[in-house]
Amino acid sequence: MIVHLKNNVTTDEAAKLAVQLKAVHIKKPGQEVLVTPSKLQELDDSIMDKVDSFFPMTSDIQLASKDYRKDTREVTVGKVTIGGNTNNTLVIAGPCSVETEQQITESATFLSGMGIHALRAGCYKPRTSPYSFQGLGREGLELLAKMREKFGVSIVTEVRDATHIEDVIEFTDVIQIGAKSMYDHGILRRCGKANKPVLLKRGFGTTLQEFVQASEFILSGGNENVILCERGIRTFETKTRFTFDLCGVSFLKEHTNLPIILDPSHAMGYAYGVPDLARASVAMGVDGVLIEAHPTPRKAWSDANQQLTHPEFKELYGTLQKVAAAVGMKIV
Repeated sequence: MIVHLKNNVTTDEAAKLAVQLKAVHIKKPGQEVLVTPSKLQELDDSIMDKVDSFFPMTSDIQLASKDYRKDTREVTVGKVTIGGNTNNTLVIAGPCSVETEQQITESATFLSGMGIHALRAGCYKPRTSPYSFQGLGREGLELLAKMREKFGVSIVTEVRDATHIEDVIEFTDVIQIGAKSMYDHGILRRCGKANKPVLLKRGFGTTLQEFVQASEFILSGGNENVILCERGIRTFETKTRFTFDLCGVSFLKEHTNLPIILDPSHAMGYAYGVPDLARASVAMGVDGVLIEAHPTPRKAWSDANQQLTHPEFKELYGTLQKVAAAVGMKIV
């Protein structure tokens, strides 16, 4: 249950009520909010004089639920706002990893010239093998900061674990929580205190309920700037890297109030399938797509097979604008 307290309720009083109700206490501008476990469906009459309104919930998808808030939350990424009534579909693009200054400069030059506002590249790589490239770390973050200063792009990069989360928060404009880190409560709770957008990716073995509940950790920490990202789930199929769950996306659009971004690159795992999946994503009227593009994919230090060449990305980008227009959206 979500409980909005009256404006005359002090923070101390709200904190005491939170203990009484076993609730999370969120202080919003001008209002104290309590979120109890969803099994609580009624409030005791003794506290009703302090309650402005309350919202019983059927599950612990609460702050992210459209039963609580009908409209999609607006989230601003640099110069662009998605969600709400903006009808914007944000294209986030870039190589899988920051490799060298020359590589990331070439990427930023090309993408900013295409009108791309958000550059994504990894610096801390949660690889399956310990013998694969693990990312440049802080050096990569510093290179991304250079790209932002030089080209005016917003930076999206991933936090792998709690050891470097402060560096990622410092350098990035959007904090990406990857599929392998979605259950890390240390990361989730720290992002809940960060005053920056968080791009939360669905774990590849995660149900929709678990996925959205992970976002609740961030929302309940006071950070309302959460974006959900579908990037494919593991099924019995072996001919693609993952299975792109567009049915799940329909559920998220219908039942949650968070902007949704789709990542066809990681879902497919092979560049040949990315353009069609990207167009299908945009046709769903979502708030954004994340597409990997590299100056020379065959030489990429990570995920070489799924990254588009720059000419391939340019061709795709033109078609995405047409698809977006057909469903009443605008590529930004």
